[in-house]
Amino acid sequence: MYQAESVSVAAGGRLLVHGASLAIQPGRVTVLVGPNGAGKSTLLKAMSGEHRLSSGRVTLDGVAITRLSPLDLARRRAVLPQAAEVAFPFTAGEVIAAGLMAPDGRDGARIARLLGEVDLPGFAQRRYDSLSGGERQRVQLARILAQLELTRADAPSYLFLDEPTASLDLAHQLTVLRLARAHADKGGGVLAVLHDLNLAAMVADEIVVLAQGRIRAAGPAGEVIREEVLEAAFGVRVRVGIAPPGPFVLPQNVNWAG
Repeated sequence: MYQAESVSVAAGGRLLVHGASLAIQPGRVTVLVGPNGAGKSTLLKAMSGEHRLSSGRVTLDGVAITRLSPLDLARRRAVLPQAAEVAFPFTAGEVIAAGLMAPDGRDGARIARLLGEVDLPGFAQRRYDSLSGGERQRVQLARILAQLELTRADAPSYLFLDEPTASLDLAHQLTVLRLARAHADKGGGVLAVLHDLNLAAMVADEIVVLAQGRIRAAGPAGEVIREEVLEAAFGVRVRVGIAPPGPFVLPQNVNWAG
């Protein structure tokens, strides 16, 4: 299990995350939702090891991640940031190759397969800087999938996805969710930040609502995507519908007077 225990993070003299406790379990997808500035990305980065904690700790199988070497941590968790800059004229294939933990003579076939999984077949020789924003995001997704491919079978790996669907069209948003779900179904754990509540309800085993740096609610979609929870977190009155297989929110149901 990958766990945050009473984690607080401060920056610029302001507390961004207040005492958050959260467990990412193998075989499950956990989604962070909440308004802008709620602390979602900060909490994800704290759990991935990118942010220094003001208090609390983050553990992997009971061991503080600060005690793990960068290589050992990279073997167990991979991070897709909101945006990833590449300073040199690398090809898409070279970007993915950077994620390979144990390069060998099968790299070309592995890279081609990963590009196919993110719906970019034949893109290995395309320059990364020539790609659209959505295509770059999918190359980066292929890179982190490559990073975790050789994790030991008895040691679950974890995907951290920070707004992975933000620059994608509908079809490729669903591709990302399918890959996240597949990773969990194979025994890995997933933590994702999403803004679309309907996508969150579709993919998540657990939804965690943050507002003003604090966890306000956590649980299955049917327990969390409720009108009173959303109004308290987002300050917007909406109606939540229920249809198989779960809750959904329609923008047409916003109460503009509220």
